[in-house]
Amino acid sequence: MAEAIEVTKNRDVPMERIRNIGIIAHIDAGKTTTTERVLFYTGRTYKMGNIDDGTTVTDWMDQERERGITIMSAAVTAFWRNFRVNIIDTPGHVDFTAEVERSLRVLDGAIMVFDAEEGVQSQSETVWHQADKYRVPRLVFVNKMDKLGADFENTVAMIRDRLTAKPVVIAYPVGQEDQFKGVFLLLERKMLVWDKDPMGTEYSTLEIPEQYREKVRQLRDKLVENICGEDEKLMEKFLNDREIGLEELKKVLRNAVIGNRLVPIYCGSSLRNKGVQPVLDGVIDYLPSPLDIPPAKGVHPQTEVEELRTADKKAPFSALLFKIQTDPHVGKLSYLRIYSGTLKSASAVYNATKDENERIGRLLLMHANKREGIEEAFAGEIVAAIGLKQSATGDTLCDQGKPVLFESINFPDPVISLAIEPQTKVDQEKLSVALSKLGEEDPTFKTKIDQETGQTIISGMGELHLEILVDRMKREFGLNVNVGKPQIAYRETITKVQTAEGKYIRQTGGRGQYGHCWLRVEPLDRGSGFEFVSEIRGAAIPGNFIPSIEKGVKEAVEKGVISGYPVVDVKVAVYDGSYHEVDSSDMAFKIAGSIAFQEAAKHASPVILEPIMKLEVAAPEDFLGQVIGDLSARRAQILGTENRGKMKIIKATIPLEAARGYATIIRSLTQGRGSFYMEPSHYQEVPKNIQEDIVAKKLS
Repeated sequence: MAEAIEVTKNRDVPMERIRNIGIIAHIDAGKTTTTERVLFYTGRTYKMGNIDDGTTVTDWMDQERERGITIMSAAVTAFWRNFRVNIIDTPGHVDFTAEVERSLRVLDGAIMVFDAEEGVQSQSETVWHQADKYRVPRLVFVNKMDKLGADFENTVAMIRDRLTAKPVVIAYPVGQEDQFKGVFLLLERKMLVWDKDPMGTEYSTLEIPEQYREKVRQLRDKLVENICGEDEKLMEKFLNDREIGLEELKKVLRNAVIGNRLVPIYCGSSLRNKGVQPVLDGVIDYLPSPLDIPPAKGVHPQTEVEELRTADKKAPFSALLFKIQTDPHVGKLSYLRIYSGTLKSASAVYNATKDENERIGRLLLMHANKREGIEEAFAGEIVAAIGLKQSATGDTLCDQGKPVLFESINFPDPVISLAIEPQTKVDQEKLSVALSKLGEEDPTFKTKIDQETGQTIISGMGELHLEILVDRMKREFGLNVNVGKPQIAYRETITKVQTAEGKYIRQTGGRGQYGHCWLRVEPLDRGSGFEFVSEIRGAAIPGNFIPSIEKGVKEAVEKGVISGYPVVDVKVAVYDGSYHEVDSSDMAFKIAGSIAFQEAAKHASPVILEPIMKLEVAAPEDFLGQVIGDLSARRAQILGTENRGKMKIIKATIPLEAARGYATIIRSLTQGRGSFYMEPSHYQEVPKNIQEDIVAKKLS
């Protein structure tokens, strides 16, 4: 197990010397191996961790080590060139997309890792666009340059074409596949060769050999031209053939990277310990410090006037809680990105999202699953806090005297569910605690009780996601459960506008119950969710009863009118009604709202929606016909094919129901040589015959 070096002694560095970065990529591109090399070369660990040996620092969970994948994002702190680098290693598997989403929300920069043979894969695009959404500056590390089929030029072209980015090559490979031995640093006109020790700690810095000089000159000229295009003064020098200094070029390139206009490209082989140090230099030279990013935008929680928070230790405190983790030793850990001010242990904070006062117990610097206690934390830092009771993922913590509310983090809806049952009475008692803690940690994990069967239904982003969660219940909470078959998370929606009346009137001798409302339901665009508005004018229904109607509607929305699936993409407006001065109550209006919605939805041409997955299948050309034929029979829509090395890549969308067990199917169709990648895409209406089958199964 790698030992950690204390960093608390070196924490007090100027803010311009801090880098908050994430390492993101498609699954199996080499994120965790790259992180392990970074930790070793920065002196953060004494020994390199290895995924196959289960000795990695950031993949510390048992499930991660057994499966060789990252499940939870892990935060570590390291130092390079007297700069402090806070690193978050994120999962690559699509089932854990929430970990990537919340990490990107709080990071200042990112290293995007690509497999040199595979190039830009499906999830590479997904995480790239997630980074685009949060405007995270990034640099690229083309990994696995020693792999058979590695093609640096092709990967750079794919980044340019498929990601609509403007890549600029900083480090060009010296050879590739089994001939890969180092990189040309184009700006410095140097060649680095890792030939001194197998750990890659030391390398030779050489002059560029004669046979490569013309190629390097051409590449450097192109690089310099791209950089000069970002600055008028440099462009003038370039056009007049005047010498441009290295620091001038680096300064302009840095500004262009921070502005998301250029993306520096590096290359290497993390597993063979080659090419990682120049990437670390790139992090320092080109990725932003907390001072380089725009002030954090929020609103005043009461007035909703825009508020800005700058990265200043003396400014009012503000932070975003982006992750919760249950630790067996210290309980609930709340990860915070501090945007402004100073946070001290044992201090009071205000949760602007929930309008609650909280108290910080202890503050910790995290090194994966190791902790170091600190007394205070400053703007620009990522730390963990113990003691927060009400706060959840996405909440804003701030100074009560100067409140601010940051935009929360949005997570995708689950697409698959399964029923679980505790095996014993003791397990029954443990279940609610386990579900509550796991739900706090993972915003894409949902639970509910099926009112008809009494079963507990858990929902998540995929079969692996739910498998891991059930495994964690057993290992971490000592809980044994029986697990049902995974069920598709269907949804219902309406396709036309409809109105209906909801009336709940009861007389029982004493005070009665009276609630009466008229609702209008309207279909919304796919993916819009649920919207409720009041159009009551005058005093038809007192304002204090409107929230009760909304509550009744929300309860009815959870159980649709065709087969009991939640209703989505619908707008509900209450526009009329009446009340009784004595008999009206919150309960009566809640029931009236529920009745009115059910009645309106029944007559609004309701339909069932199913989750559609984005699918990418890699298969040898000999099997292309069989694979496409099988996909077509599964209601897949073929979007196109392309070549990637010796494999044919088939891109398609497919209903999740039709893709069950596809891992076995693709192996069978291709004699074990095919593979696939799948991620949620969207919901769409099921064909009429499929809808009838779904309803029949639900009723049987």
